Amino acid sequence: MKAVRFHGRGGQGVVTAADLLAIAAFHDGKYSAAFPSFGSERRGAPVVAFCRVDSRPIRGRSQIYSPDYIIVQDATLMDVVNIFDGLKDEGKAIINTEKALKPKTKAEVRTINGTKIALEILGVPIVNTLMLGAFAASTGEISLVGLEKAIRGRFPEKLAKKNVAAAEAAYKMAGGKA
Repeated sequence: MKAVRFHGRGGQGVVTAADLLAIAAFHDGKYSAAFPSFGSERRGAPVVAFCRVDSRPIRGRSQIYSPDYIIVQDATLMDVVNIFDGLKDEGKAIINTEKALKPKTKAEVRTINGTKIALEILGVPIVNTLMLGAFAASTGEISLVGLEKAIRGRFPEKLAKKNVAAAEAAYKMAGGKA
């Protein structure tokens, strides 16, 4: 089983990203489960969501304390939350930032300037779908085809088209071969 923890801020689509990952995994023929961690979140407050993906049915619904992967939609969270807490040494972190990072973790850290892509393609700084494109290219845990099906099933056609384009751009930027 692979466990993914998402970090972002309220209003950035963190919960939607976890749901889309689960749906993309389902389209790829895998079992998946996504769920948020809610408290008194409000727009701009730190938010966490989780997703598990496996080849067998998933029974657990607890928070993910030792993720294989983390996806960070807002790098400023690194100043207020220990986003690397529990990340497996052989895991990967995919972080939306334009800056070079030197975090204290043994896990592989990949960065992508998702905000720039989002502003260019979507016109708003919402990076959830393109971070999933970067995740697909960086990990191979989901396919770009599965992700595109998930996006098209979630959003109206005009918005889906833009989000698919953003996911594809991030996929290519992260080294994926379409």
